[in-house]
Amino acid sequence: MKQRTILREVSVSGVALHTGHEVTLTFKPAPEGAGIIFRRIDVYGKPEIKPEVSLVTEVVRSTTLTSGHTKIHTVEHVLSALNGLNIDNCIIEMNESEPPILDGSAKPFVEALKQAEPVELEKERTIFELKEPISVTDGNRSIIALPYNGFRVTCTSTDDRATHTQHLSIDIDSEVYVSQIAPARTFTIYEDIEELLKMGKILGGSLDSAIVIKGDKILSKEPLRFNDEFVRHKILDIIGDISLLGVGIKAHIIAVRPGHALNAEFTRALLKNMRGEDKPRKPLPAEHPVLRPERCELDIRRILNTLPQRYPFVMIDRIIKIEAESLVAIKNVTINEPYFVGHFPGHPVMPGVLQIEAMAQAAGILLLQRVDLGTKVTFFMSVDKVKFRKAVVPGDQMEIHVKLVKIRGNRIGVACGECFVDGNLVSSGELMFTFAEPNDE
Repeated sequence: MKQRTILREVSVSGVALHTGHEVTLTFKPAPEGAGIIFRRIDVYGKPEIKPEVSLVTEVVRSTTLTSGHTKIHTVEHVLSALNGLNIDNCIIEMNESEPPILDGSAKPFVEALKQAEPVELEKERTIFELKEPISVTDGNRSIIALPYNGFRVTCTSTDDRATHTQHLSIDIDSEVYVSQIAPARTFTIYEDIEELLKMGKILGGSLDSAIVIKGDKILSKEPLRFNDEFVRHKILDIIGDISLLGVGIKAHIIAVRPGHALNAEFTRALLKNMRGEDKPRKPLPAEHPVLRPERCELDIRRILNTLPQRYPFVMIDRIIKIEAESLVAIKNVTINEPYFVGHFPGHPVMPGVLQIEAMAQAAGILLLQRVDLGTKVTFFMSVDKVKFRKAVVPGDQMEIHVKLVKIRGNRIGVACGECFVDGNLVSSGELMFTFAEPNDE
């Protein structure tokens, strides 16, 4: 499946649910690999937020993202519409901190995006295929994900009063999402309204934008769109919240009484599984040679004494940690980097190949710390399983983590590398090297 964006920009306007402010939201096309970007045009500098689960800060009746001093509230319906339509790249400009609530569903956003005409790009869409069950629980709430060749959600919706309990299990693609999930509106219990108002929430709420359940009565401006509209909206929220994983997913999700807090915790668990952080590390083969004495840190002078590269191709500024089989290095990315002149004017982004080169240089230093090669140097042979997840821009400090996988005698070395910015994974890959004299062919 190819990545998708939209052909033209389109805007929607209305009142925000929690702030009660008038807001205009504009969807704009974005290039492949750009991802989803929220842009606050009402704030000086027009700061941007790329939605990811590490930025979730508030989960009371909505999902809020915070980056620095910039916040975006109630993103779940917008993200659900984009995820449901398989749109991977889009800029979302807003002149307030919260999208309009409109009718309380994702349908108006879907209609706007269809009007903007989704189009395919050249690059393939990244899909995470779950290989093993994972689960999160909170009292009588739970979400479980099982391996599945597709995307299916099974959900049970109820509350502490056990009123209007609903259940639905459904396979979801873009057509099913548009017709069966997107129109489902948000809802609340009548007795909860006063407490939400005291918390400063739902200041823009009305029967135009939500369904209110009062005992056995349903209060709304129009009849229910589905007999089980409440559980369908819960599924809508799940689709929006798990989009913070940053990729598509193949799995069967089974949720009992989900909410935004549990959805966020579940997405974090998915992310750990996708990165392999929830799995024990495999020990290195016993035939590895004995380590030489370790250094815990290398400054730029020692790095230049180790690496053959010179300006403008030195991609390591400091080694901050060396252990038996791993190394952590730093690359300070500044606007003075020569490649920013052409990559790209007005929108500087560090090329992905240079992120790979930084991992390769860090791995080369680690390999040279492992074995005594005399006058030999490491030569980069190949790279596999490369993924780029987030742009690296001037001002970022890139933390490069490399780990040895294996060494074959004194000829071949294999390492895995990961680059992080502010704790977020931006790129990764598996690297292979050979050791040879500089003049060898």
